[in-house]
Amino acid sequence: MKNRSSYEKPLYRLLIVCMLLFAGGGILCDGLTSSLQGFMSLQMHSARLINDFTVIGGSGGALLNAAVMGLLALALVRICRVSLSGPTVAAVFTIAGFSLFGKTPLNAFPIVTGVFLASRIARKPFRNYILMALFGTALGPLVSFLICESGLSGPVALLAGFAAGCAAGLILPALSMAMLRMHEGFNIYNIGLACGFLGLFAASFLEAARRNLSGEIIWNENPGLELVLQVPVMSLLMIGTGLRIDGAKTLDNLKKIFKQSGRLPSDFMSSGAPGAALVNAGLLGLAGTLYLLLIGADINGPVIGGLLTVMGFATFGKHLRNTWPVAVGVVAATLLSGKSLTDPGPVLALLFSTTLAPLAGEFGRLTGFAAGFVHLTLVERTAAWHGGLDLYNNGFAGGLTATLFVAVIQWLRATRRTETKPKIRINPAEQSNGK
Repeated sequence: MKNRSSYEKPLYRLLIVCMLLFAGGGILCDGLTSSLQGFMSLQMHSARLINDFTVIGGSGGALLNAAVMGLLALALVRICRVSLSGPTVAAVFTIAGFSLFGKTPLNAFPIVTGVFLASRIARKPFRNYILMALFGTALGPLVSFLICESGLSGPVALLAGFAAGCAAGLILPALSMAMLRMHEGFNIYNIGLACGFLGLFAASFLEAARRNLSGEIIWNENPGLELVLQVPVMSLLMIGTGLRIDGAKTLDNLKKIFKQSGRLPSDFMSSGAPGAALVNAGLLGLAGTLYLLLIGADINGPVIGGLLTVMGFATFGKHLRNTWPVAVGVVAATLLSGKSLTDPGPVLALLFSTTLAPLAGEFGRLTGFAAGFVHLTLVERTAAWHGGLDLYNNGFAGGLTATLFVAVIQWLRATRRTETKPKIRINPAEQSNGK
């Protein structure tokens, strides 16, 4: 097993370079002034699903927002002295990706503050809760809604948004632990399930207060080259860094990763294959981009967010062998339902449905295919339940899907064990003697 210090420095450099690529690409495209203006406009805009920030703030503003959020997440990891590993890399990439269509520094801060308060109440170091804080920023749209869309204004709106975000963050740790027991680690986006659960309650309260949660889809149908190239360039950087870390052992380590089911927690980096985990991430990024180019999908803010999330979790549960059956299931469900593969829903569902990869890894390809098929039918309904307040809508739907499959599979296995268990016959004569 590699010493953590031997790969942590190059990993920090890689993540910083990736975030600077975001910022640099945006500034080169739109210029520094326009990028800054776009970045500021995003802070006071709706963040509910689906708001493509590359349309609202321009490519420059959106990419700058993603870079800032990614660097802030990385800084928080560093300040709390949390080691870089599979889950922390996944968190940084996920935050950066979702900052192209929902997360901002303004709406993320109250959530992190709430989780920090929860750690104080529990008398635990904040570093133990940092992953919940980072992934919990999925509820950022709740903060933005109260600030920008609720009809409140001025300091009252800011105070309401901050209070709601803190309250959500405060509840999140307890809820996320309960949600994990539901699907038993077969939904990689566990916080997405917890946030969807919280978002359902929040949406109900807002509807009761006669706040309108209807929205529209803002989707960039003409993404520029500065967006299309982001993921391929990052993927190649990850592959190059991974090869440099693991060297000649990369292929063997990659094979070891492919043999794992991906069930939580499956930290590919801490298990002794940090370089292979990065190569795995790069390969998934390239595979996802190739598929999108082949079908002619728009590689815009939300789609890049999906690709980055897949790449991030390629260090923490996903790999080429356990993701493709789920993706094929989504494709089959899309075609059978008469939808287009390039529609926003199916595109995002295919990328994010890979949260169910552990089902394929543990129970086989057919189960993974079936899970992907069911996931698409469910995910298009769940967003309406929470009004788009949970950015990890696929994590919410994935958690419900995984819970269904795990319950059925475990019941079948328990039933078969009972049926095959040899029955003990008691001799009547022995029974009468009390034996």
